[in-house]
This record gives sequence, structure tokens and C-alpha cells, in this order.
Amino acid sequence: MRPELGVCYYPEHWPEAGWADDAARMARIGLTWVRIGEFAWGRIEPVPGQVQLGWLDRAIEVLGAAGLKVVLGTPTATPPRWMIDRHPDMLAVDAEGKPRKFGSRRHYCFSHPGYLDECVRITDILAQRYAHNPHVAAWQIDNEYGCHDSVLSYSEAARQGFRDWLAARYGDIATLNRAWGNVFWSMEYGSFDQVDLPNLTVTDPNPSHVLAFRRYSSDQVVRFNRAQAKVLKAHTDAPLIHNYMGRVLEYDHFEVGDDLDIASWDSYPIGFLSDRLDETAAHKLAFLQQGDPDMQAMHHDLYRAVGRGRWWVMEQQPGPVNWAPYNPAPLPGMVRLWSLEAVAHGAEVVSYFRWRQAPFGQEQYHAGLLQPDGRDAVGADEAVQVVDDLAKLGDLTQAQARVAILFDYPSDWAWATQPQGAGFSYFNLILSAYKALRRAGLSVDFLPSRQRAFSGYDLILAPGLAVLPPDLSAALNASGAQVVLGPRSGAINDDYQIPDAGRPGVPGLDVHVDLVESLPPDHTRAVSGGGQVIHWQEQLSGEAEVLLQTEAGAPVQMGGDGLSYIGAYPDEMLWDRIVAAAAERAGLAVTRLPEGLRLRDMGAHRFVVNYSAHAVDWNGARLEPCGVAVWKDGARVF
Repeated sequence: MRPELGVCYYPEHWPEAGWADDAARMARIGLTWVRIGEFAWGRIEPVPGQVQLGWLDRAIEVLGAAGLKVVLGTPTATPPRWMIDRHPDMLAVDAEGKPRKFGSRRHYCFSHPGYLDECVRITDILAQRYAHNPHVAAWQIDNEYGCHDSVLSYSEAARQGFRDWLAARYGDIATLNRAWGNVFWSMEYGSFDQVDLPNLTVTDPNPSHVLAFRRYSSDQVVRFNRAQAKVLKAHTDAPLIHNYMGRVLEYDHFEVGDDLDIASWDSYPIGFLSDRLDETAAHKLAFLQQGDPDMQAMHHDLYRAVGRGRWWVMEQQPGPVNWAPYNPAPLPGMVRLWSLEAVAHGAEVVSYFRWRQAPFGQEQYHAGLLQPDGRDAVGADEAVQVVDDLAKLGDLTQAQARVAILFDYPSDWAWATQPQGAGFSYFNLILSAYKALRRAGLSVDFLPSRQRAFSGYDLILAPGLAVLPPDLSAALNASGAQVVLGPRSGAINDDYQIPDAGRPGVPGLDVHVDLVESLPPDHTRAVSGGGQVIHWQEQLSGEAEVLLQTEAGAPVQMGGDGLSYIGAYPDEMLWDRIVAAAAERAGLAVTRLPEGLRLRDMGAHRFVVNYSAHAVDWNGARLEPCGVAVWKDGARVF
């Protein structure tokens, strides 16, 4: 694999006379891909039925003539104003019953059949026009599903769609009533037409009802994406892509990815540090202009799994963004570091957002590679450096890691439905486990919870896996790997009831969860030998060996013979102990890294990145602030 660089470009924002110069400059600095069109429906079809593609024809030709490969986006994330007149009930409705109005983007409800038909129509128009265009080398479907809390909609279309979905899932209303435990609080229904959406209730709605609606809503995203993918696949063999977002878990990305060829995501490290990461003020200050050392890597590894090995960064932050609570500029070297870190995790393409900073609209404070007047911005110089770095690296080969984390989107929906205490987050639990593995110098793969083949993995972690089906338990037991489950693994069934076998109900593991507690942030429980229990603790019993316990004698981790269960939320030190012990049992070498330093092995290459704002000496090498070092077969490349 030879990674490439790209950029996001909006020809409709700029005078046509400048397109050729833009394209030539892109090619001159070493970019090879350019994404266009994903927000352009208003220019493609300014009036219903009057499609105007001449400008897009010319833009694609100009870019292609410069040697650039085009990713063409379907423009369905930004339906034009006339679409609301045609389908006034297509707008999503929030949990308070208020419609999400026109005036920005993503203003549609996934459940609306009329809007889905419109999306299929415009996708077919573009596919017929450009499927065989030699310059269109890939397609992006829509843009950032789920961004701006746009998956859950409480519209009339969603109500009707949910009722139909329930009828197909349960068959008859008596089965639904039993599955949801509706005898509780006299919540039985007489027909599916009586089932409403789980919002605006006096107190919490039935968690079974909420989880079912979350599953339905995810299925609507899958259906929406599949409809466009089906149209495109009928016309082209070019790869289909969607650009996912960071910490957006409201739909199952693995199921969306089943209809795509490549996963991509939009990486904004500094924006996410401020906007989407639950960390201490001291941590955020230390990495204010670099981003968290593990947030990007976690998503790289997750989306590599979603793409079944093929993934890109579709939007890479090149400078200050505009949408976070605070938007500092990256430190010198960070744009290069982020780009090379993505390559280290297997990215085929890193594409910067955007080419030229917009002088108007909601993103006019969002930096690009160029200033609005066309002068180079800081990110452009670092992009040029990355081109040189990639030439030095040569061919890269992906290799399966020896460590994996099972990831499950429905587990996030379940624990968001009933967190059983403020501060419990599936995302944070997974990230805390991932950080511990990274601090130990281990490369990590993510696997979907539907995975049943685990050959080649020596250590598998499954924190917070809400539903633990018997066939998954059997596959993990037979994997030969060290398997660490919990907390909250196997805690519910698919309909959000406590399983008949109890919690966690893992065959071959004599561990029982007798009760659960959630802990306030100022309360911790010390563990013998070091570390603390935070957020969550379960009272464990059973005949399995106690591997860790609190200083008060309460079991924290129990198990043996390759399988163990953690009945608590570990702090950083406790996670490090758990990972070190599991790695030792698995025969894996742990490499303790200085704060801010991370490594990633990719075939014959070892990448080391320094997220710190100061130089770090490690393993005989000096890494400058925000620096990157690469070895190939033991010899340093740079």
C-alpha cells in the first residue's frame, strides 16, 4: 500500500476562472485526491426537476486534467429549500417535539419515505452522468451521518415506521408485551398502533421501549445508506465511501459499512479534545494544541474495522476549527503528526479539510490549506512535508494486531438508556481500556461484537458488552486468547431484561453479579496492590479465582484459564495493572511509554509519535515536540 493525500474542495464557492489554478496547485504540492459535491444539491437542482450539471462537468474535467482523482459526493445531507415545500413533514423532530428547521444542514428525518425517494432520484441522476467518467474514482454517500444529533427523530414518519418495524420484529403485540415486561406499571398495549415514541413521558420510559427505538433508528440510517449504495452499484464499480464522525454512536457503523467498500472518518483532534472528550482540565491543558494522544488512534482502528481493512481520513484538521467551545491553533508539526499517525494505522488516503478557507457561511473561521485570498496557510507547508515523508516510507503492509477490543454500538444505546449513575459512558469505558493498551505499547484491532472468529489474537478485551450471546461466549472460550470481560458485560438480553442465566451468565466462568453500585466522582475504592475503582462496582460471588480485590476484600476481577471478568470500572493505574497481567499471561511484551508518546506497528514499520509539547528521549531516540519517528526492520527512516 502507498498512502496518498487529498483535499476537500467546493468549486461552487469560487469563480470558475480560478478552478484550473487551484487544481494545478493541488497537484503541485503532491495531492492526488479531491472530494467535491457533497453539499451542492442547491446548485445541481436549483429548481425542482431542472438539473444543471454543466458546472459540475467542467469542475470534474478541470480537476481530472490536472491529474487529480475525484471523490464525488451525493448531496443528500443538504436538501435545498424547495425540498421543504415539497415535503414539509420531512424535517426531523427532536425529543421535545420541535422540528429541526431549514437553515443549516442534515435537516431531514431518516424515516421519511418521500425524502428517501428524492435521494434515490438525485443519486441516480449523478450515477448515470458520472459513473463512467474517468476522473471520478470514488463516491461518498451523504455526509457525516449522525452529526448534530440527527439520528433520533420523533416525527410522524418515525412513529409510523417504528410501529411497522415492531410488527415485523415481534409478530404480535402479546410477544412485544412479554419482551418489554409491560406488565410493569400497566404498560401493556392492545395493538401496535397504540405504541408511541419514547419521548415526553412523565418519567423515564420503559428501557426496553427506548432500546427498541434506538435499534429502529439505527436501521433507518442503514436503510437510507443502502438505498443510495444500491443505485450506485448498479452503475459503477468505483468504491463507495461514507465519512463517519468522532464519538457518534447513535447508529451501527458496522451495519452501514456492510454496503460500502471503504470507511472514512473526519478527524478534528483539537476540536474533539474540547468538544467530545471527558477529561480533566489538566489533561486538556497539556494537550490543548495537539489533541488527545489516543482519541484519533482509537477512531482510526475502529473505522479500519468498519471498513474491513480499508479506510481513509476524509477530513483532516489543518488548522483552527470554528465549532468547538474553544479553537486554538495546532502546534507546529501536529498536522504532519496527525497525517502520519493515520498512515501508521493503515489509512489509504488522508484528505485535508479544506482547500481554501471559506469567506462566508458557518465555517468562515475554519482554517484550510489556503487563506481565503489564496495565500498558503500553515497546514499547507506541513502537507508538503508529509508528501516527502510518504516517499521515504515506501510500501506499507497492514498486519493483524495480537490484541483486540470488541466494540458494540447497541451497548452504547443500552447504557445511555439506563446508565445507573451519572458519568457512566460506554465510549469512555472503551476509550479507557484502549488507552491502557496504548500506554503499554500495544497495537490494537477493533472487532465487531458479531465477530466469531478470533484466530491470531492473544488478548481480547470486551468491556461493557451489554448482550453476550451464547455463541459469542463459546467462540471467545475456544479462541485460545486471554479474554477479559466486563464491567456490565452480559448484563441484559436483546430486549433489555436481565438474562435468565443471570449476570454475566458466561458458561465456564463461575462468576455471579449479585448487585451493582454507581459511585459519585468524589468517591473511589482502593484496590490492593494499587489502583482505584471509580464510577461503578459490582458485588461478585462464585468459585472462580479472585485475581484482584479492594482493600476491603471485595472481588474486583475473577476468573482463570484464559477467561476473566472485571466487576468494576478501573482507574488508569488499575487498568495498567489489568493489561500488564493479561499481556503477561498472553505472552505479550509490554513497553511502558512516557506520557504523550505512542507507538504503532504496521508490518515492517514501527511509528512513534510524540503528542507532547516538549522533546522526549526514548529507546535511544530523540523525538522533538510534536515529532514523528519511523523505523523499518529496525533501521530508522526518519
